[in-house]
Amino acid sequence: MNATSRWEHFPHQADIGVRGIGATPEQAFEQAALALTAVITDPADVAAKEMLELSCMAPDAELLLVDWLNALIYEMVTRNMLFSRFEVHLEGGYLTAKVWGEALEVARHHPAVEIKGATYTSLKVVKQPDGIWLAQCVVDV
Repeated sequence: MNATSRWEHFPHQADIGVRGIGATPEQAFEQAALALTAVITDPADVAAKEMLELSCMAPDAELLLVDWLNALIYEMVTRNMLFSRFEVHLEGGYLTAKVWGEALEVARHHPAVEIKGATYTSLKVVKQPDGIWLAQCVVDV
């Protein structure tokens, strides 16, 4: 990760916006995933113990971001896990990723909310004028 990579949340009525910022689209997607985890708990409290491989495809970068975040949400729910480390590779409309995390422990992770899904609201994947990539959308909580 370089100095330009970061994540942040932005307000949206009852839901929460997740935003990833990075020097490359891959870094922006990784940071958006970290922002997703941060909606639930502090990512620093999630150990990168177990690795999973994920993939998805979509006709454009915006739809791919939604599919990526929804794939993560699906894995969180079905495996009862949280993730804190992400390695994303993008090629055309295809995303492959390695994600690391651990089983959710309510007493240690103190989950704030349950995320229902990533939405098309405020959806944007764009290279900004300064050359930095931004990937964002609103997640339904």
